[in-house]
Amino acid sequence: MTGLDFSEIPLLDYSLALSAETKPQFILQLRNALMNVGFLYLSNTDSVVGPELIEELKSYIPKLFALPQDQKDKVRMANSPHFLGYSRLGSELTKGKTDNREQFDIATDHVSRWKPGDPDYYNVWGPSQYPDEDLIPGFQATMKTYLSAVSALGTHFITLIAEALSLPSDGLSRFYESPDRMQHRSKVVQYPVPTERSESDQGVGPHYDAGFLTILLQASPHPGLQVQNLSGDWIDAPPVPETFVINFGRALEFATQGIVRATSHRVLSPPVGSSSPRYSIPLFHNISLDVRVRDPKYELEFPAEILKLRDERGILSGTDSVNYSEFETQPSGMVQLMGRVKSHPDVAQRHYPALFERFFPDGLPAQGFAY
Repeated sequence: MTGLDFSEIPLLDYSLALSAETKPQFILQLRNALMNVGFLYLSNTDSVVGPELIEELKSYIPKLFALPQDQKDKVRMANSPHFLGYSRLGSELTKGKTDNREQFDIATDHVSRWKPGDPDYYNVWGPSQYPDEDLIPGFQATMKTYLSAVSALGTHFITLIAEALSLPSDGLSRFYESPDRMQHRSKVVQYPVPTERSESDQGVGPHYDAGFLTILLQASPHPGLQVQNLSGDWIDAPPVPETFVINFGRALEFATQGIVRATSHRVLSPPVGSSSPRYSIPLFHNISLDVRVRDPKYELEFPAEILKLRDERGILSGTDSVNYSEFETQPSGMVQLMGRVKSHPDVAQRHYPALFERFFPDGLPAQGFAY
């Protein structure tokens, strides 16, 4: 499958990348996904993320959202300058419509390096908030183990991306710092079942992801994820057992001079009449906060055959998503901070008052907005 107007999401077998004999086959498949689709399913990742760990984490998700509302609100995102914590149902808009999702933003362990005089965006990374251990015993330890494993998968996958672009395996390392100075963010998301009277089936509206790489666990069997090809058609990406969904973000598109494709996507609510909500856990594999992907110091040199493939494919046309264009001019951390401020104005009002005034001169709105 090649070409701009894909009609399905390719499935790649991660185990092929772990053998010298089969790795070239994997790299060619990955190159097609990077340049022509922007999404893929990844199977056979058991060597990095064990299936027992995934099943254990999935068992906690209904319990997490079933916690009493006052206990969820104890860890609400507004407590955290790092935009980590709980967000109530319907607290965000995308393209003017309410996103019908409830979520906990949780990240890999990190101590904020911000100190007075530093850029505000240094404080966008920091410690997570977890519900009280006695309310959901074992969840915190399981979540941390999972995030560590999936982050390791992402770190290795970055080297495969580099090779698929005919760069050395460490060809993208300039965009990262040492592991102790990096944080990767995740969400545990619940999309409730709509009623017949619901005005919208929007779980989350059309958008791009920000960084280099997103690794998504579709943690229930519900459909809902859709990916937009350049004809504007929405292609279903239903859950495939024992796989992750991987997609590529705007920072990687800009850093690779448009070779890699960030692809517009959305999530629909579960079908009316479903017996349970849709659950998902994305992990957003970040790049360094200080990176300016269009700065000459980060410029990548690609071989002629890769540039030729990009040029033969043609320029990526517009889609329903327009967010994260700030990567052309701003450091990665500032792009992250601005996106968080717009999506979570209550956090900004409390912890980033100057940015809050800039984006919300009329005061606190009822909902945040992605764009």
